[in-house]
Amino acid sequence: MNHLAHTFLAPDSPEARVGSILGDFTRGVELSALPEPVIRGVRHHRSVDVFTDQHPAVLASKALFSAQRRRFAGVALDILYDHYLLRHWHRFSQTDHNRFVSAVYHELETHEHLMPPPMLKVTRRMVQHDWFGAYEDFENIGYALDRVADRIRFPNRFAGIIEEIRANDELLEAQFLQFFPELITFASEDAAGLSPQP
Repeated sequence: MNHLAHTFLAPDSPEARVGSILGDFTRGVELSALPEPVIRGVRHHRSVDVFTDQHPAVLASKALFSAQRRRFAGVALDILYDHYLLRHWHRFSQTDHNRFVSAVYHELETHEHLMPPPMLKVTRRMVQHDWFGAYEDFENIGYALDRVADRIRFPNRFAGIIEEIRANDELLEAQFLQFFPELITFASEDAAGLSPQP
């Protein structure tokens, strides 16, 4: 899953939501030195990723991509799922999505002291350029994926993958709507299991 979905699914605290993004930036980070809610967010991030990678609907979605792009299908779906989450936000939350996004941006800005430098660089760009808001626009998903392709350090055919997504949008969306409610249930149960015991 990508950053918006991770913060949406995270245990309900600012530190855990920060940890849910930190899950992508843990290389070289001494997790034991961080506050417990942040650690819970990192662990939750990992559990969500494992559940996602093994889900039959996600595996079926990956299989829709062409052979030359399939190795990047997981990355493409991560970002696409943030778009589908925003497209169907009303199904999954009673909180206005703009209010949620603004709150997450504020939490990131006020918890920068918990972030390693690579994460700090990304989250500042995320807030400055409103990545979550941009993900509402389908065409911006293509732009974001092409930026990912530019950062791959070996020859690849990842650029232009939005064309394959566009051709399969209805089916990919249907598979997301099959998968995501199950992920919400799993994430809620997992978060409860990570909560401190009284």
